[in-house]
Amino acid sequence: MEGRIQDLSKFRVPPEFRGRPLWFVQLWWIVEALLFHPSPQGLFAWRRFLLRAFGARIGKGVLIRPSVNIIYPWKLTVGDGSWVGDHATLYTLGEIIIGDNVVVSQHSYLCTGSHDYTRPSFNQFANLIRVESEAWIATHVFIGPGVTIGRGAVVGACSVVFKDVPANMVCAGNPLKVLRPRPTQTE
Repeated sequence: MEGRIQDLSKFRVPPEFRGRPLWFVQLWWIVEALLFHPSPQGLFAWRRFLLRAFGARIGKGVLIRPSVNIIYPWKLTVGDGSWVGDHATLYTLGEIIIGDNVVVSQHSYLCTGSHDYTRPSFNQFANLIRVESEAWIATHVFIGPGVTIGRGAVVGACSVVFKDVPANMVCAGNPLKVLRPRPTQTE
């Protein structure tokens, strides 16, 4: 019999991968379950407070819904005036940086981590996701590790993003395609 393709008994979380001790990670998950998720919809300041208490860098006027899942808040930066919609997941195995006035719509999944499927040990890795200011991530979008969404870009509903998205462009699909420039108007 040839060697194993995948042997999960050899999997190990890399040292310092979580960015905090395991007890701190567990404490966050308890706080998220008992204080963050059940908080009333309008208590945005309360959720900002909790996230900042666990090391997140959260700007002014940020609106994060109570059903949002954040794995490691100390790896999260959200700029002023941004919104994160219901049931979005910020899978912060690596850093996620969200600029100012960004919308991450409901059920979107920003996934900084994955596994090396070419190794039997299924090694884990993480790469930064950056969403630049004034971008809109529409509902049910998946964004993979290492992606940058350019300033003012629009990523259409149900899109899958594994490559950088250019600034001020409307993109959609699986695979993602650039459709057209984003119209701009000044008020």
